[in-house]
Amino acid sequence: MISNQAAGPAVDEVESLAADALRWLLAQARDVGDGGLGWPVRPSDEAPDPMFYNGTAGVVPVLLEAWRFFDDDAYADTALRAAHGLAAAVEDTEDCSLYFGLTGMALALRAVDEELGDRAAAAAADRAMALVRSRFDGTRWGELFELMGGNAGIGLGALVLGDTEFAVRAVEPYLDAAEPTPAGVRWAFRPGVTGRMHHLSHGTLGIVPALAAIGVASGRADLVELALAGAADVVSRDEAGPDGFLVPHSDPRHGGERAARYNYGWCHGPAGDAQVFRLLRDALDDSAWSALADRCWHTVTRSGLPARLSPGFWDNNGRCCGTAGVLALACDRIAEQDDAPDFAGILVTDLAARATRDADGARWSNVEHRATPSELEPETGWAMGNAGIARELLRWVRLSRGGAPDYAFAWPDQPAVRWDVAQATEPMRPAGTKASS
Repeated sequence: MISNQAAGPAVDEVESLAADALRWLLAQARDVGDGGLGWPVRPSDEAPDPMFYNGTAGVVPVLLEAWRFFDDDAYADTALRAAHGLAAAVEDTEDCSLYFGLTGMALALRAVDEELGDRAAAAAADRAMALVRSRFDGTRWGELFELMGGNAGIGLGALVLGDTEFAVRAVEPYLDAAEPTPAGVRWAFRPGVTGRMHHLSHGTLGIVPALAAIGVASGRADLVELALAGAADVVSRDEAGPDGFLVPHSDPRHGGERAARYNYGWCHGPAGDAQVFRLLRDALDDSAWSALADRCWHTVTRSGLPARLSPGFWDNNGRCCGTAGVLALACDRIAEQDDAPDFAGILVTDLAARATRDADGARWSNVEHRATPSELEPETGWAMGNAGIARELLRWVRLSRGGAPDYAFAWPDQPAVRWDVAQATEPMRPAGTKASS
């Protein structure tokens, strides 16, 4: 837990910042008819987008978080209206994936039912997954073949929604598509590419936890073994051992010189790699994976982020590619391992300093140094915008006040905090105290 005297900005100030971020976010909602709401990716966009990555489904988690945090039913009412908007978009959504399509929408809809008792949302989630099943050709759903846009994410979503049989069907194609390497296996994230990505968002480490979780749930040892082979390939590419962990973005390099060779965030770096190793720890009930997660954190905290040391080094505040995603891991470690709160405080201080605040609320602009103008329009959603950032700020505030580390709405590629990892069977401790030796 975070001590109230920990390094970083005043807790009340961060709560105020999160409230301002929510106020700006709510103002961007669009009426989609019949009482439903939707969010565009950017305020300048004409139409709302239902996807989780940067649309309406990704706004739902922070609405549920805000409802629980502030005990304000206005957020619950808005979440219900968001669910109605998602329900209306189900039949018009062609993408089936976890982050960009129907599977992610189904998870958000089911969460609204479970938290707020909206049976219409549950029925819409069932309709969404029925469409996902009907569009499976036996091998894949489209070009993408990984966590965010392909089979691994759909399989994980199906598992969370209670359909283990379909989850197995979703990930079985990885058995035939695996490419042997000297250390294990890897996969092409889409047809026709030469580069092979390694990390969570589009690479091998996004496929690995789906294989492991679904393999364990179904008793399929072959899927678990394939997961271990995929993890072994990525671990063999580490260039920062024995204390750290840093694997290149891709090999051969995908995207040429436009892609940085090394990244540090959730999507293509050790912040996300650590979450995968935590997932493997839990799925396989093997604490040995924690050592790899610790090595990832060693590298993250010594990388220089969140300072923008050179063009393109750290130009993002968001949950996918930037500071908020690292803050999520920092808070996991504080709650799970009693880590010192100092680095989390640095991240929160940086987010506060980079926020634009005015009468409309608070929002964040990311930077693309290869574009002119380089400062990008603020976004609303989970990946690059207010929803993802505000959700992590609220969690940090809650932990700072001695509250529980769990989210109101968990997402399948971030494991829940396990108190037994560092504290064995000890009860939850007061902030700032240490586990007994």
